[in-house]
Amino acid sequence: MKRLIQKAQRGNDQAFLKIFQHYEADLYRMAYVYVKNPDDALDVVQEVAYQAFKRIGTLREPQFLKTWLMKIAINCALDVMKKRKNVIHLMPEFEESIGSTETDYAITMTLADMMDSLHEDERSVVVLKYYQDYTFQQISDLLEWPIGTVKTTLYRAVDKLRREWKEVDCYGS
Repeated sequence: MKRLIQKAQRGNDQAFLKIFQHYEADLYRMAYVYVKNPDDALDVVQEVAYQAFKRIGTLREPQFLKTWLMKIAINCALDVMKKRKNVIHLMPEFEESIGSTETDYAITMTLADMMDSLHEDERSVVVLKYYQDYTFQQISDLLEWPIGTVKTTLYRAVDKLRREWKEVDCYGS
């Protein structure tokens, strides 16, 4: 992988394409958690590809490529969300639901609504920790926060989610 990254940094389009395809599914999942729409998530992935291709030469540490790509994905997803806030939805009942046909839509929608209630910082940490399996150190590096801030933010977010889960009467105990 390191050799591919070096080739990509020297301008090899095929090397960049192989690298990007390796991480594409992870980038899509990350984008989808934020934008909650398959089309917007694909747009985010496309923008990440463009931004990453344009700036691959600035990547100093090849071992942090995935972290670097995820950071670009988060920023692109947040940009899409900011643009979306300026759009007025006339018929919100037609917004697409998230999840797959195999999941329970009521629980999926409840979890999606609860994730929406989190602040962007809290949502980012939850997504990175539980959806992407990042360590606290990796999250700290990615977000450029002290590790203590990452832990505090995660614990605060999980506590909010637990309280909301109990309020919607979905909690098992």
